[in-house]
Amino acid sequence: MSAVTGRSLRLRRRGLLSGKRQPKVVALGGGMGLSASLTALRRITGDLTAVVTVADDGGSSGRLRSELDVLPPGDLRKALAALCGDDEWGRTWARVVQHRFAGCGDLNGHAVGNLLIVALWEQLGDHVAALDLVGKLLGAHGRVLPMSAVPLRLQAQVRGHDPHRPDETSTVVGQATVALTPGEVREVRLVPADPPAVPEAVEAVLDADWVVVGPGSWFSSVIPHLLVPELLQALSETRARRVLSLNLAPQPGETAGFSPQRHLEVLARHAPKLAFDVVLADQDAVPDQQSLREAAERLGGTVELAAVAAQDSDARHDPVRLAAAYDRIFRMHGRIGPWR
Repeated sequence: MSAVTGRSLRLRRRGLLSGKRQPKVVALGGGMGLSASLTALRRITGDLTAVVTVADDGGSSGRLRSELDVLPPGDLRKALAALCGDDEWGRTWARVVQHRFAGCGDLNGHAVGNLLIVALWEQLGDHVAALDLVGKLLGAHGRVLPMSAVPLRLQAQVRGHDPHRPDETSTVVGQATVALTPGEVREVRLVPADPPAVPEAVEAVLDADWVVVGPGSWFSSVIPHLLVPELLQALSETRARRVLSLNLAPQPGETAGFSPQRHLEVLARHAPKLAFDVVLADQDAVPDQQSLREAAERLGGTVELAAVAAQDSDARHDPVRLAAAYDRIFRMHGRIGPWR
């Protein structure tokens, strides 16, 4: 990415190139995939909202939800850290909230940000207000919302989970377990089923110019958003353009051996009426471009191929490259509006 392009992206974010308002963007996902998307998107718009899955049950988040009966804060924390700026204040707070205690006490393994978020939930009694306050403290370039105010469990139907019974389908429970499960994940569902969406998340989707879904763990971070009825309805009814951002490679466990087009097929199986305008993929991660284009057409969209992987790693998105790809998509595929 050239210095000129990087400067153009920064200027566009401040609204100095167009003189118009910036696009309203909502990004859905969880974990490191959503963090990659947010780190890129905050470079091109200041009107950014993250809607985050709340089914995590591993590590610090799992302990806190089990002991205190709260939403798992981990993916929310990661999203807030990703929205921190590149100045000294932002870099410092990003490190602080991501810092994990090490040692032998009860704090071992807990992230500072997780404890801060849960403390504010208890103080304020309001998930959204607490996250807004953390975002203000961090100087976050955007807003972070949970997709639901109800702690959720992920349940998957997995074929061949028992290697001795490769044709048998088993039920696997828990996001941490599903993410690394052996066998072929066929379907996922949420427990409790049909959970209520956070109203602010629904409002953000309906009011957006663009909605970005993915990248991220497909069955455990991306698809769960489509299993919240009010959120799926908002995604279907919004006038926003929808982008599906694909992973750089299959994830060991839940999507091992998946082609890029297979990701689209399983998503469509969970939300058959949901359409996408653009499918974004790394140009070096698509061995069969024609099959991906056909799968995207079945979702109502087109494929955009771009070099979005970090040059030193084919498993990590480069934030500047990804920002340039999103910026190009927004300008080329967006409806004519005051932000263009």
